[in-house]
Amino acid sequence: MALFSNAVQLVAPVFIAAEGGGFHPPSINDFFPEIVLFEGTPFAMNRIMIIRVIMTIVLLVLFWLGTRNMKVIPTRGQSITEMALDFVRVNIAEDLLGKVDGRRFLPILTAIFFTILAFNITGIIPGFNIGVSAVIGLPLTLAVVTYITFIYAGIKKSPKNFFKNSLFPAGVPWPLYIIVTPIEFFSTFILRPVTLTLRLLMNLLVGHLLLVLFFSATNFFLLEGEGLFKLFGVGTLVVGFAFTLFEILVSFLQAYIFTILTGVYIQLALAEEH
Repeated sequence: MALFSNAVQLVAPVFIAAEGGGFHPPSINDFFPEIVLFEGTPFAMNRIMIIRVIMTIVLLVLFWLGTRNMKVIPTRGQSITEMALDFVRVNIAEDLLGKVDGRRFLPILTAIFFTILAFNITGIIPGFNIGVSAVIGLPLTLAVVTYITFIYAGIKKSPKNFFKNSLFPAGVPWPLYIIVTPIEFFSTFILRPVTLTLRLLMNLLVGHLLLVLFFSATNFFLLEGEGLFKLFGVGTLVVGFAFTLFEILVSFLQAYIFTILTGVYIQLALAEEH
């Protein structure tokens, strides 16, 4: 039922726009909706910002409910919360950083994972129908958080040698530093935040456009197509449902990849040679 409702929500605006006939493909303008609250103020909010606020509140409430009354024999809600938190702790934090550093950086890794997951999954929630990670502000902000965190970790571990060892790797002949140092600077301090931002942004943006394309094509073929062309509408509807399921997987994978890369960058910053 949720998938069917999602399909209707995606198709309905296209149907209204297509009353005059013709096919109306998805547009990048979906990611720049009109201001609906506090227009003309620094707190102006559009549909995407409202969804972000809602999902932030949902996350806070869920974790508060799951941890407010912890027991030795956990309730069902506590068990689900602990399983979710343990996934990040065991599979990312402690696996990459060890128990000591893993627990040290666990809060920020947990926050990144569940923030991205919550903001990604809105793309298939009926009524929201857009992954709010697909606007550059959020991916860029999280990439900056990762950037600051791994630099902080490296400087904290080795204040004198972090930048030196990052830019001048041991064992390289001195003449080659003319080539190696610019490459290391670009890959470590420029490319990392850029790739983190673009990977999350583009996956969610393309996913949304494809979902809208499939369901708007369904609307066009079923309502305006003639004869056998209506069969194409059935095909695009089936593909749209299948891609909705795939988007759930993508939402999780992008949260996991972003978080695990953050852990890897912290691990590299804490490496002994630094």
